[in-house]
Amino acid sequence: MDSGSIAWMLTASALVLLMTPGLAFFYGGLVRAKNVVNTIMYSFIAMALATVVWVLWGYSLAFGPGSAFIGDLSAIGLQGIGIDDGEGVPTLLFVAFQGMFAIITPALITGAFVERFKFTTYLVFLVLWLTLVYAPICHWVWHENGWLWDMGALDFAGGTVVHINAGIAAVAAAMMVGKRRNPGIEPHNVPYVVLGAGLLWFGWFGFNAGSAVAADTLAVSAFIVTNVAAATAALTWGLISHMRTGKMSAVGVATGAVAGLVAITPASGFVGVMGALAIGASAGAICLFAVDIIKGMGLDDALDVFAVHGLGGIIGALLTGVFAVEAIGGTAGVIEGNAGVMGPQIIGILATLGYSLVVTMAILFVLDKIPGLGLRASEAAEDQGMDISAHGERAFVRDGAD
Repeated sequence: MDSGSIAWMLTASALVLLMTPGLAFFYGGLVRAKNVVNTIMYSFIAMALATVVWVLWGYSLAFGPGSAFIGDLSAIGLQGIGIDDGEGVPTLLFVAFQGMFAIITPALITGAFVERFKFTTYLVFLVLWLTLVYAPICHWVWHENGWLWDMGALDFAGGTVVHINAGIAAVAAAMMVGKRRNPGIEPHNVPYVVLGAGLLWFGWFGFNAGSAVAADTLAVSAFIVTNVAAATAALTWGLISHMRTGKMSAVGVATGAVAGLVAITPASGFVGVMGALAIGASAGAICLFAVDIIKGMGLDDALDVFAVHGLGGIIGALLTGVFAVEAIGGTAGVIEGNAGVMGPQIIGILATLGYSLVVTMAILFVLDKIPGLGLRASEAAEDQGMDISAHGERAFVRDGAD
């Protein structure tokens, strides 16, 4: 065991957990005031429910030896994992770290269906989605028996497992749930959005640098390229918006930072600083225009989950193959003469998109048909606001009285 690595991974795990409250504020600021508690609760309840699912069977399905497509139940309830098991860091610490990823991934999806999805149905959806979608894809990519791992697909910290996966699931949710009755015109609380983006940026150092699973030079490299990509994407989004409108939107700069963080995630253990600059600039520009294009298609992905996370993950996965540096992550990319790396990257993207879309739609279809569940809140509940109708609480009460 390495005490330095243990200390770093404990810290990284806590940083990744902080990302989920950050996401809650980021999403909560973007919706109308009457739906902010509900939106925040989608993320906060995931911290509770996803943790229980993860330790009972999620980790075993994701990281049990199993087959090329799914783990097994050999570690159900974490049985057989001793406190001293592991190399470098305890296996239990790896379980905790990966559990934080399992928490935030389904929470990302909720941005697509805020202001209209039944909270009780969401709880059931979260359990099923983690079990049937997240765990298998996690196994494909990050377990040595997984078929994408065996193929050589590069995903250092979750471009496919987390972001493409959640992004395309958001498309499925937006399609199945339908459009909001009266969508808001503007975010109700811009400071919440910027605060949330800041917490995400801060926590993302644990997300990416922690994926080295050691306090080593690879973690240092992942740390700096994470910051560079986020900064470049934020600046790119802000400058383009300023050129288009004459004003630099705080929400736009915050969203650009998140897009850059998403895109560098799969690449963070494989690329250098110049690659991070290119990835950040690409994500900032492409994701900005994608927001407008997707809205023009009539899909009510309310908080642009696919444009930022899905497409950002795709950009990152592809550019990982372009800018990978052998001296950093052990794999050369296209620029270093290894065009063959792009095949596994493309296959990984397509497999994740196809599997997650189909299975997510199937889960939502079944839930919609179960008496007492259903996907959509009633019109009265939606008009009243999901805070009161689902939680009996309001985010803001003047003078404690009205």
